[in-house]
Amino acid sequence: MGNDAYGGPRDPGSGRLNEGTGGIVVRAVAEDEVEGWDRALAMGFLRSHVESAADFRRRQWEPGRMLAAVDDGRFVATYRSYDVELTVPGGAVVPANAITSVTVTATHRRRGLLSRMMRGDLTAARERGSAVAVLIAAEYNIYGRFGFGPATRGHGWNVDLHRARGLREGLPTVPGGRIEFLTMAEVRKVGPELHDRWRVTQPGALARDELWWQRHTGELSVPGFEWKEPFVALHRDAEGTATGLVVYRVDDTWDGSYPNCTLTVVNFFAIDRATAAELWRFVLSVDWVRKVVVENLGPDDPLPLLLGDPRAATPYVDNADFMWLRVLDVEAAFNARTYGAPGRTVLEVEDGDGFAAGRWAIEVAADGTGRCTRTADEADLALSASMLGALYLGGETVPRLAAAGLVTELRPGAAAAADLLLRTPLSAWNPDGF
Repeated sequence: MGNDAYGGPRDPGSGRLNEGTGGIVVRAVAEDEVEGWDRALAMGFLRSHVESAADFRRRQWEPGRMLAAVDDGRFVATYRSYDVELTVPGGAVVPANAITSVTVTATHRRRGLLSRMMRGDLTAARERGSAVAVLIAAEYNIYGRFGFGPATRGHGWNVDLHRARGLREGLPTVPGGRIEFLTMAEVRKVGPELHDRWRVTQPGALARDELWWQRHTGELSVPGFEWKEPFVALHRDAEGTATGLVVYRVDDTWDGSYPNCTLTVVNFFAIDRATAAELWRFVLSVDWVRKVVVENLGPDDPLPLLLGDPRAATPYVDNADFMWLRVLDVEAAFNARTYGAPGRTVLEVEDGDGFAAGRWAIEVAADGTGRCTRTADEADLALSASMLGALYLGGETVPRLAAAGLVTELRPGAAAAADLLLRTPLSAWNPDGF
């Protein structure tokens, strides 16, 4: 009987874990146990359980990827992971372990259940070949101890159309281009291919699977989550190729006899700046709308500067951290991305779980490609695995972290020099929760 990655002894005959600390077993959930797991998930997220929700959860089930802590036959903690592609600076993609549905029932906190599930899953992900792991952190102070750092940020805008005065003159256009509305069935047909072309242009973007498109177009309902059909406008160029898409909803609000509606953009992506300008011009011209709310947009998206009066755009969400990242394979992760300037830096990484621990040299050639290897050379910077994750996609800067005491400069000028290497022309952004 050997030790299992989840923190207890494994019985090789049953494939299940024996009791861990306090008699609580951490193990994978069988397909016929999904309903009980979903009930525990709803309780952990402070939601009422909906019996039919288990049908959706069964669509997400994969062997060994849906975990639970079990106490006397009752699920008291939940956890799920799945494989996804993550775009990194330069347009390459790396295999990522996406973590979601993490809960611990209020009666069983402070017993190390999350630690057992998390560390076991990260070990399995590294063995499967995942270069990184990603998650959305509901609370800031939970995941740093597992080596995760805030890697992408989101930004949102409120746009007062009366003050904005539309888009300014001189912006690029798409001669012969057109905008058309799509049905949900058409979105499922056109959207995936268009998104796949877009996501490799945006560091931090994740692939969307078939289940994502089914859920967000109403083909698959998720009990407990209200879905209302949105408007979807697609842009095509003169040749008919899809180049951008905006998804929005409009409330029905009137000020007496005057329309006073708000248009809320829930999804927006464009292959090029000309398409983006055409789509924004369309959004800002919808009848009856007095305010446009953009829920989530890249932190360096130029939308306010496209307006006739940029002050008409005020923050809706102000540069909040969103997706967190943990490096599991330092060489695979850093060899996949490109860099901002030639040079060399040596990082000393502290990692209690061992995945990224050690001294790493990043050498960047004149063409922006880099090579990351272990080294015995003296380090230029010292940092934790969490801060390595924050820096990986370019979502943070080395000097800022050094100023906050989160990166230690071991050689004068090393923070500025490393920042030039790690700098990206486009800030990391992930528009999708998971």
